[in-house]
Amino acid sequence: MEISVATDQEWHIIRYSAGDKERWDRFVRRSKNGTFLMQRDYMDYHADRFADFSLMAYRDGRLHALLPAHCTATEFCSHRGLTYGGVVTDEKMTVALMLELFWEIFRYLRTYTSVGKWIYSPVPYIYARYPSEEDLYALYRFGARLSGRKVSTVVPSATAWGISTLRRRKVKHAVREGLSISRDEDFSAFWKVLEGNLMERHQSRPVHTLKEIMLLHHRFPQQILLYRVCRAEGRTVAGCVLYVTERVVHVQYIGSTPEGRACGAVDLLFHHLIHEEYKDVPYFDMGTSVEEGGRVLNEGLIFQKEGFGGRAVVYDTYEMEV
Repeated sequence: MEISVATDQEWHIIRYSAGDKERWDRFVRRSKNGTFLMQRDYMDYHADRFADFSLMAYRDGRLHALLPAHCTATEFCSHRGLTYGGVVTDEKMTVALMLELFWEIFRYLRTYTSVGKWIYSPVPYIYARYPSEEDLYALYRFGARLSGRKVSTVVPSATAWGISTLRRRKVKHAVREGLSISRDEDFSAFWKVLEGNLMERHQSRPVHTLKEIMLLHHRFPQQILLYRVCRAEGRTVAGCVLYVTERVVHVQYIGSTPEGRACGAVDLLFHHLIHEEYKDVPYFDMGTSVEEGGRVLNEGLIFQKEGFGGRAVVYDTYEMEV
């Protein structure tokens, strides 16, 4: 499906280049839905893996929007090195302007690329500082097809429901075991636990290497944080890496040893983070509990998260024919 958009204003779409870094980052910081993941120091750490094809959209000489993206031979994609990556906008963006922008991006892709599909992953509403779902309406108008839906479990901190009886028992067990929680920079200790956990339970590895996550923490020391759950002697039995934005604390990685699972280490950690450490942040996102792009639900994993009062927020992916 394609629509015709009439406009008497001139749009100018350009591809991002390194010389645009300062302007790009400045726009992300003042946008209504951008986060530090869209800043170039985060996006560019894996530039060797993704052929960046991010776009900057000007209208009458003013920068109106950014689109973090990359290209393959056949697809133009919201940047797959990011958890989400739709159009980043400021307060000037309206529904009518978004329709114009989509039309201009389609024209740009047809002129300068040979891709057949546009794969689009909008920014979930919980991250936005101001309503910004103009792109969802544009997706509908341009005939986008929902191609993926991941379910994340989110606790609205200010109105969090009480935790379940099972989770409460697990927290009390962890307290009796004398476990302690520390925020530090010992990523190496946690990464051993995480890698072992993922290999044992999912036959997979973390998306980031230890070297990469330490680099990103160095670049974003207040946004990428490590918490470890330890025995009295300092041995790590569980932990998590958090991505902290203005409105959302997102659990990027979480892992525990068999010993940690037996004594409720993750339950203790979640309870502390939700009800103490980040009780003033609007949303605590415990991450997705799906496999195969959302087609399989990990019921055991989501049951644990929902026991803390979390409920579903979806991370969607759409496809459009170019």
